[in-house]
Amino acid sequence: MSASETARSTVNEILERTLVDGERLSDSDALTLLESRELIRIGRAANEIRSRKNDPGRVTFVVDRNINYTNICTVRCEFCSFSTDPGDLREGYLLPKPVIFKKIEETLALGGTGILMQGGHHPDLDFAYYDDLFRSIKARYQIHLHALSPSELLHISRRSKMPLPETIRRLHEAGLDSIPGGGAEILVDRVRRSLSPRKAKTDEWLSVMREAQLQGLSTTATMMYGHIETLAERVEHMRRIRELQDETAGFRAFISWTFQRDGNRLQEKVPEEARPTPFDYLLTQAVSRLYLDNVPHIQASWLTQGLAIGQLALAFGADDIGSTMIEENVVASAGTHYTTTTEELAHLIRAFGKTPVQRDTYYEPVKTWD
Repeated sequence: MSASETARSTVNEILERTLVDGERLSDSDALTLLESRELIRIGRAANEIRSRKNDPGRVTFVVDRNINYTNICTVRCEFCSFSTDPGDLREGYLLPKPVIFKKIEETLALGGTGILMQGGHHPDLDFAYYDDLFRSIKARYQIHLHALSPSELLHISRRSKMPLPETIRRLHEAGLDSIPGGGAEILVDRVRRSLSPRKAKTDEWLSVMREAQLQGLSTTATMMYGHIETLAERVEHMRRIRELQDETAGFRAFISWTFQRDGNRLQEKVPEEARPTPFDYLLTQAVSRLYLDNVPHIQASWLTQGLAIGQLALAFGADDIGSTMIEENVVASAGTHYTTTTEELAHLIRAFGKTPVQRDTYYEPVKTWD
């Protein structure tokens, strides 16, 4: 038997144990699948698992807006094209309340149900700022606040000299509804020391999510890959997510996307020929669906891959095509400028042979598009 035949046989054995016997993928299984390049076979298996976990005839999406309330940041990660240093009067900004309110009103007018609010680690913003902002929003609007990545929450806790559990509890009382998975990148400290040495370490990121989930806050998990990590480190990232999910069951979705290289320092360390292809993206997503057997939803990233690949991702394990993203600044600052509308997402889903369903942040249906 040739080496390629042996590899195919191994992939078939792994997929059979998963699909037929219901066995959980081991780390070595996941690594074998990523290294195999057997995209179609693995994609079909991922789609089968997706159809077992979620209605096979429906694909969901959410209408919301990403409000980046400040780009001023003391962390300045190697891969970030969005942030600017404190004191940069030309590029730095902090959105005033009236601007944030107007963005929320525009979102509601377009049928939006939530806002994703993330920003930099602003040195002057402590708990009082967020408490006042969230209470002001909730006093005016009925909208879901999906806000503050784990690294932002750690920054607020430290800046305010307030224990993390109290910080999360009081922000929840002020109006914080759920927490996005931003700032995860790769949950391996070797990688984090190079990409973001001043941001939350792996255990710190996970500890914020654990505390939030134990307090009843729903969260998402993300992975940004295709830079200096190895395939084994992608698997290690997914293992850390799966282990915490076994413990708390607090992640409702997993979203992965590839490193966007324009306008940041990391692009110099990642050769153009090493840039992940759509093939790499689809294979990684398919393996994530097979490996993360305890996470309900896998979300396609049309925002970084484009609408055509975002649609194709629905055949490789994704049951959700993400957000209309009425506004987005972070990925756009790295040179990626894909946009869409509610009608276009619904059309893409119908063209794929599925029923489009607008959902809220908790994956509850809002509207079914016939």
